[in-house]
Amino acid sequence: MINKFAKLLKEYKSLLIFIALMSVFRSAVADWYTVPTSSMKPSILIGDRILANKMAYDVRIPFTHVSLYKTGDPARGDIIIFDSEAAGNRLVKRVVGVPGDTVALYNNKLVINHQNINYHDLSYKSNRNQGKSYQDDTQDKIEDLLGVAHSIRVNKMGSIRSKFNEVTVPTGYYLVLGDNRDNSADSRVIGFVPRNEIIGRTKRVVMSFNYDNYYLPRHDRFFHSLVSG
Repeated sequence: MINKFAKLLKEYKSLLIFIALMSVFRSAVADWYTVPTSSMKPSILIGDRILANKMAYDVRIPFTHVSLYKTGDPARGDIIIFDSEAAGNRLVKRVVGVPGDTVALYNNKLVINHQNINYHDLSYKSNRNQGKSYQDDTQDKIEDLLGVAHSIRVNKMGSIRSKFNEVTVPTGYYLVLGDNRDNSADSRVIGFVPRNEIIGRTKRVVMSFNYDNYYLPRHDRFFHSLVSG
């Protein structure tokens, strides 16, 4: 039995080494994730596979959250991937407040460091692949996070999550929101995100499949950039 196992191990040695190296690569360098919810619409659609750069902020020991070397810190406007202990799940959200920032939200309009954030309405052409609902109760806007412009979606009538009073982001934590502002369980639900829970950053969709249309690929979203400009 031992000899048979040794023979199989020798026969598939190259494959096993490849699998091990790929596992380390996906754990510590880069990976992709499927987005299962609408919390980041219209920026990220259900069915998007996003590329996660796991070395954007840290070089970590594979399969752990232990950082060997810090390569940078999340910036306002970054879309981050993090393992949320509070939510018990891996989440994708946008950084709105960095350590030391004061942040408030009134009628789905942010005030950061006592500065009103600029918004303007975003008009869509008819395109089902964009994931736009075309319902009268939602509106897509461009939000300028002090130099980082991106799209958000809000309910015209607002919701319980359309506002919160001014808070100060503590050292070592980040305030994150979903781009689908009234339909996202983010810092308004789980609180500030600890720096050590953040595992990477995404700037691009690798590929996308339309779950509402027989899982057909959305070719226009293959390698689609999530960074404006």
